[in-house]
Amino acid sequence: MISIRLMRLGAKKRPFYRIVVTDSRKPRESKAKDIIGYYDPLKEPPDIKIDMEKANYWLERGAQASETVQSLLNKVSKSEKLSN
Repeated sequence: MISIRLMRLGAKKRPFYRIVVTDSRKPRESKAKDIIGYYDPLKEPPDIKIDMEKANYWLERGAQASETVQSLLNKVSKSEKLSN
């Protein structure tokens, strides 16, 4: 099964995440099929960048987003609606 989830990067106690599309049976740090964005929780406000076209492409093909990624997708889609 294909999932959209976070891949942790960064130094110890300085997390930085990529939002990736990967096989759900593989480990968190394994090679990703596609990188669709990033999330930096340490900035104020947190820095979130997601390519919504790629995200929608994978979701249409049956990919399941993790709870955290789903909440990030909702935040990004709300902010895009407000800016338009």
